[in-house]
Amino acid sequence: MSANFHYNSGVYAVGQYQMSAKPYATGSLAVTSGTPLEVSFPFVTKFVTIKNSTTGSNSTMRVGFSANGVNGTNYYTLENGESYTADLRVVSVFLRGDVAPCTATVIAGLTGIQSTLSDTLGPNYSGSIGVG
Repeated sequence: MSANFHYNSGVYAVGQYQMSAKPYATGSLAVTSGTPLEVSFPFVTKFVTIKNSTTGSNSTMRVGFSANGVNGTNYYTLENGESYTADLRVVSVFLRGDVAPCTATVIAGLTGIQSTLSDTLGPNYSGSIGVG
C-alpha cells in the first residue's frame, strides 16, 4: 500500500454516526436581521441543537441550511428561549433574525467525517432544491 494513501470516512460511513460524537458548542452569537450568520462546523455533524437565547423583547430567529434558505422560504423559526434538536448531517447552519436582532447558542455532536461535502460526496444543501 502506498505511504501517500490515507483512508477517510465519507458521509455514508454508518459507524461515524453510531459512535459517540465529539462536542461542539458556541454561545452568545449575535444574529442580525440583515445578513445571515453562517455557523460552520469543522466536521460533519451527528446532531445539532440551536437555541434562540434572546431575552426581553420578542425576537424570532430563522434557522436554515443555506443563506438562500433563511433569506427565502426554506427555514424554521425559534421564538425567545425556544430550542430545537435534530439528528442532522450538515457542515453548517445559517441563522438570521426575522425582524430584529437576536442571540443564539449552537451545540453539535461531530463525527470524524471531514466537512467537504459536494454534490458528488453528499447531499445538496444549497437551497436550490428546496432544502435550504
